[in-house]
Amino acid sequence: MDEKVREAIYTAVENEPFARVFNIKLIELDTGFSAVEMIYEPKIMDNIYTRAHGGAVYALIDEAFETAGQTDGTIAVALNVNVTYAASPEDGSRLRAEARLINQTKKTAAYDIKVLENGNRLIATCQALAFRTGKPIPFL
Repeated sequence: MDEKVREAIYTAVENEPFARVFNIKLIELDTGFSAVEMIYEPKIMDNIYTRAHGGAVYALIDEAFETAGQTDGTIAVALNVNVTYAASPEDGSRLRAEARLINQTKKTAAYDIKVLENGNRLIATCQALAFRTGKPIPFL
């Protein structure tokens, strides 16, 4: 992957207001691949049942999807995202989402995304489809 693109995406995530709210960190990045992590903090991420809010888990999924989709240096936007929640994480656990490109055409790209707790327990799976605009990422 182009090193300038890699650096631009890392910097963009560090400065992204949404990622900062959930303290999401970009851990790995390569062509068509991204790994992001966050610590599950119940005080700000719980739902009304005192379990992880689906939106908090989805935030991590979306960050992995977003960053993996930009690795060619062009803008990709979500067309469809299908999430299956398998379990709720334990308080204070490290959640890691990995997005992998599984198919790409001129206009679309399909990704397989998994969220694991502490490296082994499955929290969620996701199939996501992006529209590839062909426009360069603006922060490059």
